[in-house]
Amino acid sequence: MTSAETNPAARTVASTQSEMTEIILPNDTNILGNLLGGRLMHFIDLTGAMAAYRHSRTHVVTAAMDHIDFIRPVHLGDLLTLKSSVNRAFATSMEVGVKVWAENTQTASHAHVASAYLVFVAVDKEGRRQQVPRLLPETPDELRRFEDALRRRQHREAESARRKDAKLVAAAQRLP
Repeated sequence: MTSAETNPAARTVASTQSEMTEIILPNDTNILGNLLGGRLMHFIDLTGAMAAYRHSRTHVVTAAMDHIDFIRPVHLGDLLTLKSSVNRAFATSMEVGVKVWAENTQTASHAHVASAYLVFVAVDKEGRRQQVPRLLPETPDELRRFEDALRRRQHREAESARRKDAKLVAAAQRLP
């Protein structure tokens, strides 16, 4: 296998898709028998990282969980299915979307229970940022997610700049 085959200049969204299934056990739940939010976030982070690994083919670290919607509770004994794919690749970072469904094992009913956007950064063994391949959206839905990811990134950057400015103003106000 050549270097171009293992590290192409671009990859498709389909090549990044990842899926994970978990059964919800007592240790995963609160006293009401519902999946703990932090545990769900852990599963989302793992599934998102799988898509980021598939795209970058290097180590990745979670830089942000940009947005998460908890839509409905997940119950003890449910099967949880998480699906992820890269929405957009930037120079060294990738936005990954994760969608989560729960299946009631007794009734076989399925429900969408959560969605999230995460940002991962590709790094080498020493933690230095690594370039990632471009992402090639192929379907109308992939193209929509690709465009939406840029808007979310612009919003994140604007919010980061606003917080930095607010800290500088607060620091200047504390000066004698």
